[in-house]
Amino acid sequence: MLSEPRSGRLAAWGNALLAGLVSPDDAVLEIVGDDAVHRVEGLPGESAPVGLTLALGRLRALGVSGLRIALPAPGHPLGLSGPPEFNARAMDAEEAVVCHGAAFGLVPEVFEAGPDGDVHVEVVWHCLTVREAPPADVPSLGEAERELAEALRDATAVLSRLDVAGSGPVAEAAIDAYRARAERGRELLAPGYPPRAVRVLELAQRVGLLVSLAYENGHGGAVSSAEMGARAEALRPVERVARRAQVAAYNAYVEERERGVR
Repeated sequence: MLSEPRSGRLAAWGNALLAGLVSPDDAVLEIVGDDAVHRVEGLPGESAPVGLTLALGRLRALGVSGLRIALPAPGHPLGLSGPPEFNARAMDAEEAVVCHGAAFGLVPEVFEAGPDGDVHVEVVWHCLTVREAPPADVPSLGEAERELAEALRDATAVLSRLDVAGSGPVAEAAIDAYRARAERGRELLAPGYPPRAVRVLELAQRVGLLVSLAYENGHGGAVSSAEMGARAEALRPVERVARRAQVAAYNAYVEERERGVR
């Protein structure tokens, strides 16, 4: 939950490429990550899926000047602006990229094959028309940072009382993996992002890890139905706040451009 969405990598490194801060090869390498290959289907003027390098160049030629993300969930169309077809596909994928400067959006479809430990992953980004309107429910970086601090404090108190904080070897391994990643600092975002966006994303991922461990740790000490309900009530708003903060962090580059900071 909330580790590093593919839409985040595409938006962050796509923005760095559009700004001329990284080469196409470096951007594509970072976007693809551990996957085998990414392609884009449905681009205007293309009858078949194309590679990311060509796709990003074509989007730039079509007027795209920046990329935002959406991380919707049932009942929470976070970052979306319509139309219904795009929103529905983004809701199914639980993520999407929305272009700034031209009315296009990209929704990933993931294909996996192979045994555990040797899974071959291919991603097809479907290019669709979007409505040019403000994205739904996206906070500013300042708002996101304040919300995260409050949510983390409140959730930690509730989860500690119910004895459902992550524990055991699986939880410890997850925490160690997070710490190793956090030590890499600015690799969380591509060049060109403000330091505050990096800080907000780090905190959002830390909060997301807490939520994931709490969900994956069974019922913990919450043995009664009332306590289990209290845990769910504690986690739900925290997860929502963490998603909002992730979107704010990844979208910070475009938001600064719109305010004339860049």
